[in-house]
Amino acid sequence: MTTRRRFIQHASALAALATLGPLSGLAQATASGELLRRRIPASGELLPVVGLGTSRTHDVPLDEEHLAPLREVFATLIEGGGSLVDTAPSYGRAEAVCGELAADNVRPRLFLATKVSSSGREAGRRQIEQSFRDLQTERIDLIQVHNLQDTETQLQLLRELKEQGKVRYIGVTHYLDSAHERLLEVLRREPVDFVQFNYSIGERNAERELLPFCADKGIAVLINRPFQRAALFDKVRGKPLPEWAGAELDAGSWAQLMLKYILANPAVTAVIPATSKPRYMADNLRAGRGRLPDEDQRRRIVELFA
Repeated sequence: MTTRRRFIQHASALAALATLGPLSGLAQATASGELLRRRIPASGELLPVVGLGTSRTHDVPLDEEHLAPLREVFATLIEGGGSLVDTAPSYGRAEAVCGELAADNVRPRLFLATKVSSSGREAGRRQIEQSFRDLQTERIDLIQVHNLQDTETQLQLLRELKEQGKVRYIGVTHYLDSAHERLLEVLRREPVDFVQFNYSIGERNAERELLPFCADKGIAVLINRPFQRAALFDKVRGKPLPEWAGAELDAGSWAQLMLKYILANPAVTAVIPATSKPRYMADNLRAGRGRLPDEDQRRRIVELFA
């Protein structure tokens, strides 16, 4: 039965999608042009190339005061043509927050991804069951083994859930360069649909083996830490964006330039920068529109952050 609280949440979500108040112009701006989408190799399904990460940014109290700005972030993502939201049980309250924001009228428009980070089959099963409750959904689009924790056991459990139709895709994740070789070892022996790892202008190790391997084997790639937890912004703070970034690549901000660098690699399926600000969500989405850099332009971008 729909409670009054749920009714208010659904109404708020509808209102957020209909108008973003002072920020509605930003969402409308992201809607101009078409957001690039890339195929998930396992199915051929098209996924928008810019999504939303929720680590740290969505670990907030479950009250409307804290949910309101995040509701606008979700609305901006959807109005801008995006759908992918990535979360995890280990992100504090973020998973439950995403469940509150993915109201019934919003959920069909989202591609929800979460993770399992437990050791042992029963612990993994309990955590996944809690994820279904927290996300308030009967089916999760993607569940990933977080940071390769008890990988073999959890992947077996995820395969069973996929066969039952409760999970659409399965994968593995990590966030450090030092784990890339371990990721490759897992990908060589375990069939998965997705892999998530770090890749940015400042962390380019994935270009050597991991990205080419995924392209060759048909594994969808999600990119985390695209801004190196904001460290890349420190390198260009106070510097004007070069004119050629806009003239040649349709980039209107440093964030867009950083994301376009990543998206220029065809092995990348989507990038998931985390944000709690609607204006940053809108800005990130613009990176998925317009031209992407060629190899020479990518070298010039790297030089800007040297």
